[in-house]
Amino acid sequence: MTSQPSLLSRVENGIAWVTLNRTEQRNALNIPTLKALIDVLDGHEADPAVRVLVLTGNGKGFCAGADVAEWADAERRGILETYGWTETAHQLMNCLHGFSKPTIAAINGIAVGAGMDLTLCCDFRLAAQSARFKAGYTSMAYSPDAGASWHLPRLIGLEQSKRLLFLDEIWSADRALATGLVSEVCADEALIAQTMELATRLASGPTFAFAQTKVLIRDGARRSLAEQLAAEQAAGLLCGRSQDGVEALRAAVEKRTPHFIGQ
Repeated sequence: MTSQPSLLSRVENGIAWVTLNRTEQRNALNIPTLKALIDVLDGHEADPAVRVLVLTGNGKGFCAGADVAEWADAERRGILETYGWTETAHQLMNCLHGFSKPTIAAINGIAVGAGMDLTLCCDFRLAAQSARFKAGYTSMAYSPDAGASWHLPRLIGLEQSKRLLFLDEIWSADRALATGLVSEVCADEALIAQTMELATRLASGPTFAFAQTKVLIRDGARRSLAEQLAAEQAAGLLCGRSQDGVEALRAAVEKRTPHFIGQ
């Protein structure tokens, strides 16, 4: 296990488990934690042994968002607008959203502000029954600054997004499930097991094809259908030429389960 003061990371059976570990601060994101997450993601992106990434939090909460104490200190020193939190957070959100391998947020407890935004950057969101979601911006007289205004309308629609952002309500796990903010809710004690089951299924799959699919979905919104079909054809050629593509065809002919290696 590789550990840092605010972060834990380990890789087991192709699954990278990244755990926020500032329990006394409810895993709030200060600049050192943001930078540590970026470094860990970059390392796992480059590591062929990593086929799936899981992001979760230690303690009773997933992530309380920005570290308000760090913000208050920056304001006292007159550097709130220039000390770099927002720029670093944006780098992290882009890194997680663009991660080529499947990503899962295992959401335990509260996810507020940038903590909620971290979950929105992941491909899958599994919530414990005790999970709670809060945008956290307008009650502090701020507008969203870590991607919520981009992700939420795509996930839950315009009106629900405005309700969550304008009224700054606290949403339960069940409400998050009903609106499409998460894909699954489970008992608190089952969260890790349920996450492990999904991560294991993904890790055994054709992760090269997953990566191509992620890019197609991400970029498709700004293309016409004709442009998207051309992109699908190009991606399909890459998949067909991959080792996994060859293995899938051979396994189909031989009537056996394919063994994918992610290449």
